[in-house]
Amino acid sequence: MRLDKLMSINGYGSRKQVKRLVQQKKVIIDSQVILNEGYNVEPAIQQVLIAGKELKEPAHVYYMLNKPNGAVSAVRDSTFQTVTDLIKQKDQAAGLFPVGRLDRDTEGLQLLTNNGQLAHQLLQPQKKVMKCYEAIVNEIVTEEDQKIFSEGIIFEGGFICKPAKLIIKGYQEGNSIVEVSITEGQLHQVKKMFLAVGKKVVYLKRISMGPLFLDKKLSIGEYRPLTYTELLSIKPYFNK
Repeated sequence: MRLDKLMSINGYGSRKQVKRLVQQKKVIIDSQVILNEGYNVEPAIQQVLIAGKELKEPAHVYYMLNKPNGAVSAVRDSTFQTVTDLIKQKDQAAGLFPVGRLDRDTEGLQLLTNNGQLAHQLLQPQKKVMKCYEAIVNEIVTEEDQKIFSEGIIFEGGFICKPAKLIIKGYQEGNSIVEVSITEGQLHQVKKMFLAVGKKVVYLKRISMGPLFLDKKLSIGEYRPLTYTELLSIKPYFNK
């Protein structure tokens, strides 16, 4: 949340009054004097001192959801259940939305928050936030496929994906079990990458996004707030 908005919510006056406090060097965040009222702040993991008084009110909510097959990564949908529908009423928050989209038939890690600035930073292609997926592919994935992925897949129409890491985990009944790590988020990207080498993804699950890893204790459709440690791990993205 912007510093000036957070201060206003917590009774530090109008925007003009807030700006004056900032200019007077009365705002200290993690031992650093802040002179920008637009600074993105998260009191849940940062020490915020305003005129010597510590502000502890959390500014945002952050949930890790193990997204089920069939749910849509959207706030609302006229036909299908959405990932926000899976959040209990008591845990709902104004402006809650999914960070990035998973295909409706894709499972796994879905981050939900109402921190728009953080979401923007995590999704910026130039930030190169790594996203890792487990996949089952309907044919034998080869070392040649690994080489092609590492060089950047070329889609029909000429679009070239950035290099991706493809790890072969094993084979089962003619299928391949693999992990794919990418830094982009094109529509249906992982599926299209395998189609480009003549293979089809029959199961897809996201297991990590940047420093966040899917909690193996979360059953399909379950969610929980991010832990303090997890919040600290994404702290570098708050004001990039």
